[in-house]
Amino acid sequence: MWGLLEPLHVVTYFAAEARAAADAVGMRGFWMGYFATRAAPLGPVGPGVVTAAFHGFPPAHVARALPDAWSFATPGDVLRARLDGAGNALRSLLGAEALGSDEMRAAAELAWEAAALADTAGRVLGAANQALPAPDEPHLVLWQAATTLREHRGDGHVAALVAHDVSPVEAHLLKVAAGETDLAQLRVARRFGDEEWEAGAAALRERGWADAAGVLTPEGARERERIERLTDEAAARPWRAFGDERTAALARLLRPFTRVVVESGVLPPSSPVGLPWPSFDDDAAGPVPGNGAGAGNGDGDGRERGLPAVPSQVG
Repeated sequence: MWGLLEPLHVVTYFAAEARAAADAVGMRGFWMGYFATRAAPLGPVGPGVVTAAFHGFPPAHVARALPDAWSFATPGDVLRARLDGAGNALRSLLGAEALGSDEMRAAAELAWEAAALADTAGRVLGAANQALPAPDEPHLVLWQAATTLREHRGDGHVAALVAHDVSPVEAHLLKVAAGETDLAQLRVARRFGDEEWEAGAAALRERGWADAAGVLTPEGARERERIERLTDEAAARPWRAFGDERTAALARLLRPFTRVVVESGVLPPSSPVGLPWPSFDDDAAGPVPGNGAGAGNGDGDGRERGLPAVPSQVG
């Protein structure tokens, strides 16, 4: 379900329509738009809260966007821009006929019901998104439900990382080692300094999770698998409450929409999200992993990848 819903959500980060909507409401550049739109359900929060909730960025990077963003637009304005941008992107990608279809209405209704079942104890971003009212149009309802469920999953992942004393940099490097994302891309996207990347790699070696060559040790592979399995188990609770029959029905409805978004090319082949976009064969019952990349979902297939050398400069 993550593989089917996440591509619908992330148009808000990659589609030109989403960037244009954030710019139109007063955001100054991509990163201000990113931090403000993702944090807006929390209200006019500052960098400390966002750094803690997102668990993936250095405080100074967040502080360049917040709280300044709230001097240009209120969180309510940003939330409206976020919906406008995502909605315009989905309309461009899927077309008006798909957005007005019975299948879209049914998918939106089921996804909203599933998101309402997400348990939000200890899940700040999931709870803040779940508390938002349902938008007026079905494709926006679907997008907001997908957003609630992905933030619910992300909150659970952060809890698993914190419980295992894994810092943001260490978490990024574990994803790189698993082949889920690219280090050079992460260095640009996450903006930690050279010393922080080097310290994170050293910490993994000291813990016995990576060897001197930067390759995951058996212990490191087991610990990473445990974190991913805990993330999956925590994210599964709303789907267990939703039930197998309704979950399967939603998956069938989502598949053609997700396929169009994935195959449109609007999503980059690799991204800091860490989920390889699914590929679809003609007769598949669901998405199948594409390009041999890691599924990013704790499948525990034993892949062991070396940690790429940390370059001295960010391009």
